[in-house]
Amino acid sequence: MDQGLVIPALLVVVKVLLLLGAVLTFVAYATLLERRVLGFIQVRLGPNRVGPWGLLQPLADGAKLLLKEEVTVSQATKPVYLVAPLIVVVCALVPFGVIPFAKGLGLESILGPMADRFSLNTGVISDVNVGILLIFAISSLGAYGVLLGGWSSNNKYSLLGGVRAGAQMISYELALSLSVLGVLLLAGSLSLVDIVEAQDKVWKWYIFRQPLGFLLFLIAGAAEIGRTPFDLLECENELVAGYQTEYSSMKFGLFYLGEYAHLLFLSALVTTLFLGGWQGPILPPAVWFLGKMFLFAFFFIWVRGTYPRLRYDRVMKFGWKVLLPVGLFNVMVTALVYTIYLQHGG
Repeated sequence: MDQGLVIPALLVVVKVLLLLGAVLTFVAYATLLERRVLGFIQVRLGPNRVGPWGLLQPLADGAKLLLKEEVTVSQATKPVYLVAPLIVVVCALVPFGVIPFAKGLGLESILGPMADRFSLNTGVISDVNVGILLIFAISSLGAYGVLLGGWSSNNKYSLLGGVRAGAQMISYELALSLSVLGVLLLAGSLSLVDIVEAQDKVWKWYIFRQPLGFLLFLIAGAAEIGRTPFDLLECENELVAGYQTEYSSMKFGLFYLGEYAHLLFLSALVTTLFLGGWQGPILPPAVWFLGKMFLFAFFFIWVRGTYPRLRYDRVMKFGWKVLLPVGLFNVMVTALVYTIYLQHGG
């Protein structure tokens, strides 16, 4: 192997491991954040016994899941039953690799031209020129994990939860994709780094230039990851626990991990597409990115503690009869205004 490639390759591996460790840590503490915020909303304390201010609660929860009895349903289709949670987790974690969380890492003085050649100086694992397409392609595969988990359990409630999940995810993916098209038209690129760099001033943030697309993205994104009020795929008063009813121990924990990883990923993607990503004055870029990301994570938690669950038929009608036409309208108006702007010397 070329010795000049060894150090960059090792640095890429280190970046991947650091990112994975950071994401898993954030996911663990997102569970604590949600429980404490919901406790505050409901005028109670939330978890506060394990460690100072309850900060070690995620470690206790992880240990509890690892030590619980591992049960596999006797009538389950075992290979699919075991693989389904892994599909959900992988599809939730892999897209983080193309999310740009900082402008630069200061490695150009150490590595010279190799830093740019191997994208080692950017705060992103891989600056793919079709990053947004890669994200949608991988994230949409997560629906298979939920569907297969519900089907392979040989439980009618799990199956119904999986079917609901598949129908809901497919329905709201259309509105989610349409909400992003306006941003792509204005940025002129599918690269997430280019999209962030196009928002170099606060007034250029796409939340101001695409307010309708932003609202569509928030609503469709919440439905896509099954957050309240769209959490019909695990509706306990109808389906016990939905697609994950027959899962226990760490297999259940993987579904749980995937759910919160999706929450953080959606918050990171909203930050990247509509709130300027790492852009901001004075503070380091990574601090701006994390601050914006956790602002949206708090928003989704606040919505969960505020709004009741919708009825399933209304969820489906809302996706097809409201969000889809509004998304098409937003794309057409954006394309028309942008074309007129270009024709008149913009």
